[in-house]
Amino acid sequence: MTYIKTTCLKFIGHFFCNFIFNKKSLTMKIRNRLIAFGALLLFLSCATNPFTGKKTMALVSNDQLFPSAFAQYDQFLSENNVVTGTKDAEMITRVGQRIATAAERWLTANNYHGYLKDYQWEYKLVDDKTINAWCMPGGKIVFYTGILPIAASETGVAAIMGHEVAHALANHGQQRMSSGLLQQAGGVAVAIATGNESAEKQQMWMQAYGIGSTVGLTLPFSRAHETEADKIGLYLMAVAGYNPDEASELWKRMKANSGGQAPPEFLSTHPSHDNRIQNLAKLAPEAKKEAKKFGVTSFRE
Repeated sequence: MTYIKTTCLKFIGHFFCNFIFNKKSLTMKIRNRLIAFGALLLFLSCATNPFTGKKTMALVSNDQLFPSAFAQYDQFLSENNVVTGTKDAEMITRVGQRIATAAERWLTANNYHGYLKDYQWEYKLVDDKTINAWCMPGGKIVFYTGILPIAASETGVAAIMGHEVAHALANHGQQRMSSGLLQQAGGVAVAIATGNESAEKQQMWMQAYGIGSTVGLTLPFSRAHETEADKIGLYLMAVAGYNPDEASELWKRMKANSGGQAPPEFLSTHPSHDNRIQNLAKLAPEAKKEAKKFGVTSFRE
């Protein structure tokens, strides 16, 4: 099943128009080949982000993605020290269940019934000093013990949990895989289109494509995902009964822990700490208003 989506058209059209028509030295033959390749991509299927209503690339379906994610999750757990029976482990499960319930309530209220039917929620704490947490497609969640001191409280854990779950719910993993496939396909197209050029020129075009597609497409794509997950995560934690004001405080602690060591934002997969803190503080009142729709008027601290 394929049908042309407006967002896919904009995404593909913007990329190919910039690459093809801004390179004056490309021959007409090369341009025509790349245009033909771009036309084929118009038939890519798209998915809908339930939180934004936007259409997103979905070259890999959840039917393919979830079983792979579940298998990788099980393998990860078998290779790491999973913490069980402690207060921290119980907290991770408790917060995860509340965030999952909040997601179900929000999705149902917004006419996305059954959106989570294939999710198999699981919440694990692993003994690892790395400052990290993640949620795989399909609801498989891991927190590392190293992030708990920065979370500092159950509400801090909820801020992290909401953000990571938001990535899964918004199909960011699916989009990243689709983007990666598109980038690889674009590289193949450039190689084919420049096949009659000298080796030096072929290398020049491939290098230009690699830099341009990474800085101009992949990194902004990742930063947009992070910003989107921040907003969705705030809504989820608020609907779950956790104070969304804590999210900006969490990122202040993240910034302090980083010691100011971060690449320039345009070369990073994440927004800068300062931009993130400001954005979260600005969005917190909106998250409280959203929670009020679900009868939540007071929050756990």
